[in-house]
Amino acid sequence: MEAPAAPHDPAEPFSLDITVHSPDQMRELGRRLAKLLRAGDLVMLSGELGAGKTTLARGLGEGLGVRGAVTSPTFVIARVHPSLGDGPPLVHVDAYRLGGGLDEMEDLDLDVSLPESLIVVEWGEGKVEELTDDRLQVVIHRAVGNTTDEVRHVTLTGLGERWAAVDLSVLSA
Repeated sequence: MEAPAAPHDPAEPFSLDITVHSPDQMRELGRRLAKLLRAGDLVMLSGELGAGKTTLARGLGEGLGVRGAVTSPTFVIARVHPSLGDGPPLVHVDAYRLGGGLDEMEDLDLDVSLPESLIVVEWGEGKVEELTDDRLQVVIHRAVGNTTDEVRHVTLTGLGERWAAVDLSVLSA
């Protein structure tokens, strides 16, 4: 796992690369990431089918202590998981079946939910960036083709003022 060698310029996006060797490690990464998140955060998950986006989201839900099992919301588009404690609810969105732009996403009222919720969007590129300048982009790369390789390379990039002050390197510990 790689960690930054020196503090980063707050005006520049900060990225961290982490190698994950199993679905259990991906869930654990989600649980650790949950400790850095708060209401108002937007997390965008990208990666090929089967890369581990939902597995990471499941770990986030476990780390946040939300009600209900976090599963792929592909057919319902969005699922709200209320907090079992005093944390924010998790709004888990799968934008794969949605067309382009925020216009189609408006029916989900994500802009209304964002201030008091943690919103995690799978397949949100080109669709939800307009919600906020502050977001965490998580890109998961895996070997493609006929392979049983469980290794994933995860790149986390914090964008905006919110993420300039967050030390993502604690995730690689």
